[in-house]
Amino acid sequence: MNKILFWSLSVALAGFLFGFDTIVISGADKKLQELWSTSNVFHGFVVMASALWGTVAGAMLGGIPTNKYGRKNMLIAIGLLYLVSALGAALANDPYIFALFRFIGGLGIGASTIAAPGYISEIAPAEKRGRLVGMYQLSIVVGILLAFMSNYLLRNVGEDAWRWMIGVAVFPSVIYLIAVLFIPNSPRWLVMKGRTAEAEQVLKRIDARADVNSFIAQLRLGEAPGNETIFMKKYRPAMLLAFFIAFFNQFSGINAILYYSPRIFEEAGLGSNAALLNSAGIGLINVLFTVLGMALIDRLGRKQLMYIGSFGYIISLALVALSFYFGWKGLSVPIFLFVFIAAHAIGQGTVIWVFIAELFPTHIRAQGEAFGSSVHWVLAAAIPSLIPFLFSTVGAAVVFAAFAVMMVWQLLWVKIKMPETKGLSLEEVSRKLTL
Repeated sequence: MNKILFWSLSVALAGFLFGFDTIVISGADKKLQELWSTSNVFHGFVVMASALWGTVAGAMLGGIPTNKYGRKNMLIAIGLLYLVSALGAALANDPYIFALFRFIGGLGIGASTIAAPGYISEIAPAEKRGRLVGMYQLSIVVGILLAFMSNYLLRNVGEDAWRWMIGVAVFPSVIYLIAVLFIPNSPRWLVMKGRTAEAEQVLKRIDARADVNSFIAQLRLGEAPGNETIFMKKYRPAMLLAFFIAFFNQFSGINAILYYSPRIFEEAGLGSNAALLNSAGIGLINVLFTVLGMALIDRLGRKQLMYIGSFGYIISLALVALSFYFGWKGLSVPIFLFVFIAAHAIGQGTVIWVFIAELFPTHIRAQGEAFGSSVHWVLAAAIPSLIPFLFSTVGAAVVFAAFAVMMVWQLLWVKIKMPETKGLSLEEVSRKLTL
């Protein structure tokens, strides 16, 4: 188990880079718009969202090399993309070059949401899979917290403070790259590729007492023709589940809030320094409640955490909308957004990557994860891109009210359609969901 934990932690560091890269841009938001004198639309869609558009491409295309070359090789490539992105964006002198390198980092983020949860789910025992895959999400929120803190500490280092904010990601990128060099290939992927001798070696490293023949036999029970795709009718239930958990994740407004939290707090009447401090508060609460979610996911199950998160979403988003509508000042908006972040962390934040990684059989798992990740990232790019425009036209109150209504629909989906996967092997889950 110690080996599985170490390998899972190493792979989960991809999530740290995901979280750090996603949020570090929030500290440079207004400075970059002033520096390059860009319109709200250009700033939102190109400068701020370039990494998110990269994640869309990475999520759509990342399943192909992940399946062909293996989870490990893909994880190494992801580290290189992060490293190049951090260096290039920090040294950029115009918005187009900046956007290009942010896009490259986005490719890594999108691919990591396929390769990292998929790898961990394939080496983890069923009874601990939720917690181990959940380490990827924990790493994301730790990355978010440290990005907020880094932005705050670097805010006064000079005119080019934004370069330091972006460039500091070089250091965790190097650490992650070194760590993933020492993980083995996924035994399930090795069996799928016919490399059973190597799979046996990995399984013996995991547990010297492992029944290798039984493991391989279970995998082969689920084997199917090599030309199968996720779009076949029998995989429709799994596809719909992956689609809707990703759809509702982003229509909670989570990425819009994380990307623009300093701007949102300033809209609520807080000064710029107070806004950055409250953003760090968001990061801290995200970490604490993700840890709580990880402790509960294999006890209460995925569905119960989604219930808790849905109710928290509805209450907190409605209160944020009322705060903006009635002009409540002071700490009302930060407090309600802290409740929102807690609800997200214990619900969708903890569950989404675990759940998507469980839905599909081994031979199409990367395809299925690519589909779910693509839905997530298309919306994660589109929704935050619209925030500057929407805030300046319909207003923050309407935006948050719309998010609250969407979470009512999520609650109904969880009750009616979402199955419980707690304690089941990956093969049992895929058999249960295949028509």
